[in-house]
Amino acid sequence: MTQVLFSEDHEYIKIENGVGPDGSAVKLGIVGITDFAQKALGDVVYVELPKVGATVAKGGQAGVVESVKSASEIYSPVSGEITEVNQALADDPALVNSDPHGAAWFYKIKIANDSELSVLKDEAGYKAFTESL
Repeated sequence: MTQVLFSEDHEYIKIENGVGPDGSAVKLGIVGITDFAQKALGDVVYVELPKVGATVAKGGQAGVVESVKSASEIYSPVSGEITEVNQALADDPALVNSDPHGAAWFYKIKIANDSELSVLKDEAGYKAFTESL
């Protein structure tokens, strides 16, 4: 079962177990923006993705999403190395509006520090957080 966690910056991360190049167990995350975030942005017209191989810090900028209303930074919910980006978003940024938790993932990350996951919210916690805004 895939665990999904949420940041207060409105990014989600789907946690998966993987295997590193040396055969060791690693945690991988698939990161995107939440449905709440895409609704707040409106029609997305451009997505800037991080570079594969880049290292990002928890809370550090990992990309940009622009809509007809505004531009917003994408912050990494965890520290780690970018292992893959979703090139489909460059061709069709509107995927962010139509399928934010599916086809519109932004990047995959090799999680550097499992303890950073403990401060993220589960679905119920994130829902309560957004309802308080």
